[in-house]
Amino acid sequence: MSQDSLCAADIDRLAHKRAATRLGWYIHATVYLLINLALVAVAAVSGRDLVTAPFFAWALALAIHGVVVWFAVPGASLYERLLQRELSRLQPQRDPW
Repeated sequence: MSQDSLCAADIDRLAHKRAATRLGWYIHATVYLLINLALVAVAAVSGRDLVTAPFFAWALALAIHGVVVWFAVPGASLYERLLQRELSRLQPQRDPW
């Protein structure tokens, strides 16, 4: 196997991993919306007061999940900038001449 095909395989694997983590967040957000809509419907039909604590707690968990997926996971722009900065600091300085 050549060096180019190894790089392509690594890129393909990383792309699949990133897509899977983002799909996981989309699934989490969809489940959040569906369950909370169902809770609102049950409260409306039964005439009971809506308990809002689960909405806010789960919304916080969804927000944290989103921050991790979109900003802290490899491939996110913030992560990539920090990684590149650290890699450049750790690289031995080469004499350009």
